[in-house]
Amino acid sequence: MTTKTPIMGFNEIVKILPHRHPFILVDKVLEKIPGPDFATNRTGTKIVAVKNVTINEPYFQGHFPHRPVMPAVIMLEVMAQVGALLCYRPTGERFDVAFVGVNEARFRKPVLPGDQLVIKMDCRKDRGQILVFGGQIFVGDDIVAEAEILAKVFPLIEN
Repeated sequence: MTTKTPIMGFNEIVKILPHRHPFILVDKVLEKIPGPDFATNRTGTKIVAVKNVTINEPYFQGHFPHRPVMPAVIMLEVMAQVGALLCYRPTGERFDVAFVGVNEARFRKPVLPGDQLVIKMDCRKDRGQILVFGGQIFVGDDIVAEAEILAKVFPLIEN
């Protein structure tokens, strides 16, 4: 269980991510370490975030009623949302980040109601509009999932 004071809470996260209930999957950000050239390139930037998993998650009703397990695709979405938070620059342009691909995904242990996920992501490549993130999800000291996430940055269209 993490007790570290967050650098970003839920109220700040919803100002950055476009997701809303029931699809906002990040509860808090514990740390963000900018890469050496973060103002122009996100490569090398790292982030650590938390998702608390409860039995109230809507996907547990059908996955599976007799043995609730977090779906693997939801774990990938958690990593993608944390990657989008990694991209955020408080003084930079506003943008949306879309999940466009996944490589080398591995799901090592089931995630169950009551688990606290600690998501660690790093930006491996920043090619302007295309980003490559590496990520791992931990429950305690155990890696439960890992993947390489590809994303595309789009200018934010204001309504």
